[in-house]
Amino acid sequence: MPDSPRYFKDAIFGQIALMGKSFASGPRLEILDILCQGPRAVEEVARQAEQSVANTSHHLQVLRRARLVDAHKEGVRVTYRLANEHVCSVYRAVRDLATSRLLEIERVTREFLNDRGAMEPVDREILIARVEKGEVTVLDVRPPEEYQAGHIPGAVSVPLRDLENRIGDLPAEREIVAYCRGPYCVMALEAVEILRARGFRAYRMEEGVPDWKARGLPVSGLVGEQP
Repeated sequence: MPDSPRYFKDAIFGQIALMGKSFASGPRLEILDILCQGPRAVEEVARQAEQSVANTSHHLQVLRRARLVDAHKEGVRVTYRLANEHVCSVYRAVRDLATSRLLEIERVTREFLNDRGAMEPVDREILIARVEKGEVTVLDVRPPEEYQAGHIPGAVSVPLRDLENRIGDLPAEREIVAYCRGPYCVMALEAVEILRARGFRAYRMEEGVPDWKARGLPVSGLVGEQP
């Protein structure tokens, strides 16, 4: 009966379950991770996620039907953005819950880091103190569009693809802290490998801009702003 308590509860929880199904995909979670950094064209999302444009478009349509993302079309170019900041908060909550409860995540992460010389992250409080004192150079190694959408104040944009060519511009006497999208983004790890191989004292920061902002810390740029 439409007016019965059971009907009401089944309908509500059924709709919530549909929302949950939108998160039940590794590729879609990675797409949300990318869009947490700022709006992106379909082709760029596909490139960053290392998926075909067709598969990326399919996943984006699933997320759009769940009203997790919005699309804006100009000519043949379609740009997607998160529906609001709460979507990123929910994604981060799911990510952090999985990290705290699933031992497989810890095992895979530990093995991956050990293979790269146990590249330890820099403690946030230490990073803040070093930035404030001018003792460290902070590198944002994400694509420039993501840096422009929002970045840690004082960070220098050196996309990973440009690092080798720009390494001579970096001050050798300072420690370098590289960050990218968050704890499971590998761009900062690759940047640290390159820098250490060239003799720099380099470290990675686990937190990305959304994590930084969620802690109430300042962010430069346009992250989180709606058109």
